[in-house]
Amino acid sequence: MKLVLLAAGILAALTYAAPAYAGDQDFKLINKTGYDIAEVYVSPSNDNEWGDDVMGKDTLDNGESVDISFSHNQDACHWDLKVVYTDKDEAVWHDINLCKVSKITIHWDKKTRDTTATTE
Repeated sequence: MKLVLLAAGILAALTYAAPAYAGDQDFKLINKTGYDIAEVYVSPSNDNEWGDDVMGKDTLDNGESVDISFSHNQDACHWDLKVVYTDKDEAVWHDINLCKVSKITIHWDKKTRDTTATTE
């Protein structure tokens, strides 16, 4: 019995103290741009390549959200995000701390013609 409690205590301590690993950087992406998104890419901030589209569905329509889960074999917290709209226009954000961010909402301002992102 003591061995089981000791093992449970060690497992709990390791779980609590562990740095960010696979899955900790996943997030919800909310599209409030007025346009449909065709592709989503994430890349560690210190990397020069985007890799594969990680959206997991054909398009993210305006007003919809999608849970972004991507394969990452490193414990990086700072990631870049790129979205590609169905008209092939792109928007990029750099250095998002996905260890602290669980939701990203992107917006497009018609007056300023800027695409912005808010995080939670």
